[in-house]
Amino acid sequence: MRHFGHLPPDIRKTLFHQEPVEFTADSPARTLAVALGATLYSPATRPRLAADVVKQAALGVKSMVLCLEDSISDGDVEAGEENLVRQLGLLEEAAAAGTDLPLLFIRVRAPEQIPDLVRRMGAAVHRLSGFVLPKFTEERGVPFLEALTAAEADCVRRLFAMPVLESPQLLHLESRAETLQGIARTVDKYRDRVLALRLGVTDFCSAYGLRRAPDMTAYDVQLVASVIADVVNVLGRADGTGFTVTGPVWEYFRLQERMFKPQLRRSPFLGRAEELRTALIEHDMDGLLREIELDRANGLQGKTCIHPSHVAPVHALSVVSHEEFSDAVDILRPERGDGGVLRSAYTNKMNEVKPHRAWAERTLLRAEAFGVAREGIGFVELLTASLPQT
Repeated sequence: MRHFGHLPPDIRKTLFHQEPVEFTADSPARTLAVALGATLYSPATRPRLAADVVKQAALGVKSMVLCLEDSISDGDVEAGEENLVRQLGLLEEAAAAGTDLPLLFIRVRAPEQIPDLVRRMGAAVHRLSGFVLPKFTEERGVPFLEALTAAEADCVRRLFAMPVLESPQLLHLESRAETLQGIARTVDKYRDRVLALRLGVTDFCSAYGLRRAPDMTAYDVQLVASVIADVVNVLGRADGTGFTVTGPVWEYFRLQERMFKPQLRRSPFLGRAEELRTALIEHDMDGLLREIELDRANGLQGKTCIHPSHVAPVHALSVVSHEEFSDAVDILRPERGDGGVLRSAYTNKMNEVKPHRAWAERTLLRAEAFGVAREGIGFVELLTASLPQT
């Protein structure tokens, strides 16, 4: 797998100063946690689930969650499990025939589903990268992680956990600190199993009967913003104790790919920038774009997505700019080891070596996963190139 690998080589060469690296489901966890990017959720009950996965992979999706929890009704769980096992069998056949697949995770409801599904999948478990664990707290999380550990041993396959932080105990002020400490103890104990932590902002909002409008980000809802800040404070530290924390879901998807096609026919991927920017804003994408930028500014990486139209913007905004790359490389030069301050190569900012080191290291890790844009190439060019052109 490679981000933007679905683009022709000549287009990638025009866009990238440094192309994204290839990775596989067996790559180091540190690489995979960043490379998740836009993680697309899909209900496990979809009758053409395997075909959907293959289609989205061809369009640039690198991680998907097949959901048996909130996206399906309580009465559909058994049918969803049966369909999931069947569809993963089809994906195993597709992979054997050379079809590229994204990283695949299953969102379960109960710990006992994990070993049961692994057993029922048989050889198809090799298409699975792990499980998403809902409403994660210390009390709820330990049984899930123990079940995952046992299932991993049974199938001799590395399986990751992605806990979802969405419980009312985490939201409520009087129980937040204790809940966070319990979560921290649990994920630290099972650190080798935990790939990333996901934020369930929809559940946070539901506890107070809230729903943000399409022109508002999660950070405009102060109840939610305070939880995100505390989660990153405790669980997202850059001192080696933290975890990758992913951005919350964006609920709106009025954007349709068809609206871009006249522009794409006239110009393969460059130019008409203002027209594209206007189209993005008019189709309720301005809020999404602002939220993605705020996610990164607040220490989050990647994003939960419930519609395919969100994937390309998330990935386009994940590419490291030439200016960011230049700053990061300068900060991490061996001769800068003693610290100091230097003017950036773009002569527009101060780079202070010791305080900016952790940022630079994270930036270069993101550069490996998503590449470095050529000088003068920005979000609009990257997005336009990524959209289907047929």
